[in-house]
Amino acid sequence: MRRLALPLLALALAVSGPASAAPLPVSHHFLQDAVMYGALPSPPGANQWNCRPSAKHPTPVVLVHGTAGSAGGNWGSMSASLKNNGYCVYALTYGLAPELAGLPLPIGGMDRMQESAKQLAAFVTKVRRATGAARVDLVGHSQGTLMPTYYAKFLGGAKFIRRYVSLSPLWHGTGGGDTTQGSPATINGVSREDLTPVCKACPQMASGSAFLAKVRQGGVAVRGIAYTNIVSKWDEIVIPYTSGIERGMKNIVLQTVCAKDYSDHVQIPASPTTIDLVLNALDPAHPRTPRCQLVLPLNG
Repeated sequence: MRRLALPLLALALAVSGPASAAPLPVSHHFLQDAVMYGALPSPPGANQWNCRPSAKHPTPVVLVHGTAGSAGGNWGSMSASLKNNGYCVYALTYGLAPELAGLPLPIGGMDRMQESAKQLAAFVTKVRRATGAARVDLVGHSQGTLMPTYYAKFLGGAKFIRRYVSLSPLWHGTGGGDTTQGSPATINGVSREDLTPVCKACPQMASGSAFLAKVRQGGVAVRGIAYTNIVSKWDEIVIPYTSGIERGMKNIVLQTVCAKDYSDHVQIPASPTTIDLVLNALDPAHPRTPRCQLVLPLNG
């Protein structure tokens, strides 16, 4: 009888499948995700390096967080949703500042975006080698919509990107749509980046910055990459919200899809409507009707 026990147990496990096959929970609340996963190196479902892309979803997805964010803190709902829908999903924390190393949570997106783009390049290479995929899809939020453009345009990344989905994008900076105006690059001869030693990326995101001028020269869109922008009328960081809209790309205003979604700049990655729009952008051949439910802004 004892001899039969182990074979029967093995058969039962094979039939039932691994426990990880159960769908991951999704909160659809950015702050709750940040509290639950902010100290972790990865959000739920991400960075499973043995994941093999399926025939249905052959391209791995790389999530790129925003300023002061991290892989774990930024992407709880998005990562779990992508994994639940059959994607191999990966997320990195980039741009860590040495001055903040002692904090209990990682605070990324602080370094110059040129340096962060190098970290993204190395991470994409790691993902491609692990999965065997020729290209990846990027989903970025805030700074994570702008920094990868430097990778695409100046570090040879364009040939490794298939789709590029941007949430609350910074195509015209954080201060408005006129990129010819903005704060001066220097104050009394000192670089604004040097005046903000912890967040070196912050002045780079301002309208009129030298970094923004460089990435916009000749157009931000790179041929061969399919772009989708998702913006919110209630964005309190990218002002006006229309400065996240760019020619040559697919632009979606969240409230035209769901008027009762009041997601602001911080909440937008966790919104169920946003997540469905991202899934549609990644797989336009199989569109779904986006969910529409009341979503409150994180900042009032």
